[in-house]
Amino acid sequence: MTEYYKTKESVDEYIRLAEGVNGGALIKKLKQFLPPKASLLEIGTGPGTDWNLLKEDYQVTGSDNSQEFLKHLKANNPTGSFLELDAITLVTDKKFEGIYSNKVLHHLRDDELAASIKRQHEILGPNGIVCHSFWRGEGSEIFKGLFVNYHSENALRTFFEDHFEILLIERYAEFEEADSLLLIAKKR
Repeated sequence: MTEYYKTKESVDEYIRLAEGVNGGALIKKLKQFLPPKASLLEIGTGPGTDWNLLKEDYQVTGSDNSQEFLKHLKANNPTGSFLELDAITLVTDKKFEGIYSNKVLHHLRDDELAASIKRQHEILGPNGIVCHSFWRGEGSEIFKGLFVNYHSENALRTFFEDHFEILLIERYAEFEEADSLLLIAKKR
């Protein structure tokens, strides 16, 4: 992981930049596939915006690989459940019925994404659901010191299809028309 999310200053900057942005529309789609009260792991909880929405319907465990984000999350949600997890290795002995991330897995290189998907499959219970969003496009770049890997619908199918049945892949707009992809899939 880059150093961007490791300092209090950059975490504070990110929280300011992300204010008012949430995955409410993505979570609404997730609810069509994952029943209420299901156990759910959020990868890359960051400031906790989506975590707060998810906890309304699910037994959600947040996670992040940044100590600064974890401090922020625990201070603002003292009764919340949070784990320090790397999105690639996901070292936990817990099992979940669902896994969610909003624009997190695009920070992984192709081999890292493949390893993460395999590990997600391992920590999901039978018929577990994954719900992830990605930036749509080709190639990769470094943005504000962060690696960003863009994906197409076909590329996501290729990454996920060995371990998951694709239930939905659709384009949506975060900042520009069709700049993003939502993937929802069920464990095989």
